[in-house]
Amino acid sequence: MQFDVSPADLDETRWPDEPPGVYVERLAREKTQACGGPEDVVVAADTAVVSGGVIMGKPAHPAEARSMLTRLQGERHDVFTGVAVRRGEEVASAVDVAVVEMLPMTADEIEAYVATGEPMDKAGSYALQGRGGLFVSTVVGSPFTVIGLPVHLLPRLIRAVGVDPDVVLAPV
Repeated sequence: MQFDVSPADLDETRWPDEPPGVYVERLAREKTQACGGPEDVVVAADTAVVSGGVIMGKPAHPAEARSMLTRLQGERHDVFTGVAVRRGEEVASAVDVAVVEMLPMTADEIEAYVATGEPMDKAGSYALQGRGGLFVSTVVGSPFTVIGLPVHLLPRLIRAVGVDPDVVLAPV
């Protein structure tokens, strides 16, 4: 099985009053339509961090990353990841949620982390699988949801579009 990675070029603007779970699932579904051919199995995901009712996507600039990390440090927040699988006209999707607790961070720690560049393409400005993981004390739920692809949902979604998950998910 051959795998290709294709960034989806689409408008990721949140609709007015769109709940976080609906938002990430809609974007994941739209991304499957923007990539691949008609018979390809396309997997797409989108993640949002939610703190105090505020949805945080990827920061636009380092100052926004610092602001997000300052807000998240020492607090709990929710991470919503929508995942969708498409084959032909069939699309199956789901949303998973994890709760993350961040350690307190000093302004110097935040500044040093932002300077690495890692936060700049991550929802909420941190990467659990990278240096940002050093600032996470607890994850309730799947760590893969926080990383951005809740892999435990894939077999069911792949099956829902008429494909044997063992064929798609078999080791290479």
